[in-house]
Amino acid sequence: MPILLAVTLLWAFSFSLIGEYLAGQVDAWFSVIMRVALAALVFIPFLKLRQIETKIALQLMVCGALQLGIMYGFYYQSFLYLSVPEVLLFTVMTPLYVTLLNDILDKRFNIGFAISAILAILGAVAIRYQGIDSGFIKGLLIVQGANICFAAGQVGYKRVIAKQRPDLSQRTVFGWFFLGALAIVIPCYILLGNPEKLPTTTQQWLILTYLGIVASGLGYFAWNKGATLVDIGTLAVANNLLIPAGIIVNVLFWNRDADIVRLAIGGGIILLALWVNDKFNQKIAAGAQTASQ
Repeated sequence: MPILLAVTLLWAFSFSLIGEYLAGQVDAWFSVIMRVALAALVFIPFLKLRQIETKIALQLMVCGALQLGIMYGFYYQSFLYLSVPEVLLFTVMTPLYVTLLNDILDKRFNIGFAISAILAILGAVAIRYQGIDSGFIKGLLIVQGANICFAAGQVGYKRVIAKQRPDLSQRTVFGWFFLGALAIVIPCYILLGNPEKLPTTTQQWLILTYLGIVASGLGYFAWNKGATLVDIGTLAVANNLLIPAGIIVNVLFWNRDADIVRLAIGGGIILLALWVNDKFNQKIAAGAQTASQ
């Protein structure tokens, strides 16, 4: 858990840096390819090709493609429709997807997910109840696409390492994770990118460099390593520690005019959704323990 907490503090600034300095100014796919390419450069030198089977390397690449490549594609687009605090609050459903995907892989059904999801949507509506339009709904759905991909990559990576090769030094295989992401973002930039919207200031280039090497490279390695050291419930909770941290940073430094009352009401409803989800998960865990005795 200490590793996950440290990465949370690191990532708390990333949302605001993207929302304030990159979104709408720098092509989203160029930002993505820069982040992933720089992060890959950090770990490719550590790759030991003969240490890992092709099957496991491909599985790690799929995790990277989901958690970074496709997720970033959704994530950067969401800032075109939502404010930074809204993007942060709507990522709150990531823990629900973590538990849902884990239940699906374990061939279980958790009705708590459906109830929690409905509550979380009501919380989202409360935040913008006077300004719900097609752009807001589109932004909300885009964030959910990012959440699902981020959750799928975490769950997949945790399972691959735990069930396939727990003996592996993760530093020597994490390059495959970023290569998988590159396999997605390179063709996406070629097909969808806008070469006329490249960074125009030194500040934008420095932000992209920081996001690539530190936030993505070191951050994702530490986060996924931390994910392998905790249970799935702790991982789900850790995903949401980023939300209050990110909102505090954004409001203190960039967005002092944010509607704190509305954010608090909507956020409270969304936190209720998490509490409901957690209670159902505890009930399922207790039932499974009783059945095994």
